Amino acid sequence: MNTAAGTTAKRSALLPVLYIRSRGLPRTAAAVVCVVLLAAWSADRLESSFDPGARVPVLVLAPLLVSAALGTSLYAAADELDRTAVHRWWPRRLLHLLVLTVPAAAALALAVPGHPGEFGAPGMIRNVLGATGVAAASAALIGARLSWLPMTVYGGAVYLAAPRTPGGAASVWAWLMQPGPQPGAWVVASVAYAAGTALFAVRGARPERG
Repeated sequence: MNTAAGTTAKRSALLPVLYIRSRGLPRTAAAVVCVVLLAAWSADRLESSFDPGARVPVLVLAPLLVSAALGTSLYAAADELDRTAVHRWWPRRLLHLLVLTVPAAAALALAVPGHPGEFGAPGMIRNVLGATGVAAASAALIGARLSWLPMTVYGGAVYLAAPRTPGGAASVWAWLMQPGPQPGAWVVASVAYAAGTALFAVRGARPERG
């Protein structure tokens, strides 16, 4: 009995390690670190600018890169095993997203400090949440390997089309380009993260072949 219990305990201890390896989480963490360092370097270079909107490219591009890394980490090489497993997967999927999103958002917020009313830490946290939510929903609907695509297309379109004056209707449809605590932008980003996380947690990434 003791031998059987010990074997079971060892298998249980190995499960997190196997999950981390199967999702390529070390590569994802390394990618996020690189994005944070690049964002910090870019923000520091732009710090001396008198234009508070000079850091908008950093505020937009860094969350897009982070969400792409997080989205592709949702790929399951053996999704048929996940679907036939006796234990529930949604808590693991939820924990997967939370464990990656929270430190990524915090690190990028520290990398790009600034007054809440400008393009600083609050806007960075908001954009990481919103972009990651879209990536998670995309993983559930079109697959993790292409989860970066919808947010990238949207981000590029908004970057080109958004008005320079913040607020108004643009705070909703161009939330990615808004400074600081714009209520409309926060509502959209929060809903995107909650909905995307819930959809992925329940459904998982769409099965892919090849």
